[in-house]
Amino acid sequence: MLILRFFSRVAAALLLVIALTLSGCNAGKRITKANVDEVAEGMSKKQVESILGLPTSIDNKDFVVMKKTAYVYQQGKDTVTIVFKDDKVQTKDSTLSE
Repeated sequence: MLILRFFSRVAAALLLVIALTLSGCNAGKRITKANVDEVAEGMSKKQVESILGLPTSIDNKDFVVMKKTAYVYQQGKDTVTIVFKDDKVQTKDSTLSE
């Protein structure tokens, strides 16, 4: 019985660590006008992710035929959208102010 309690506590602790790790994937990556300005046309997805972190959501449902993907970053009321064509930045749009 004691061993069963120990293993259930270990399992619960492990699940907590995994949940915190996954929820904090963008931890430390604050979206600012300065780092959005670093994103340039022609950059790869990996380069953008190194600057902005992982996107809040990825949208490609309207772009399947054109092989485009949109990375959407949301932070409060602000939104940044980076559109990739053939995995390279084509356009970016932001509601961030100075």
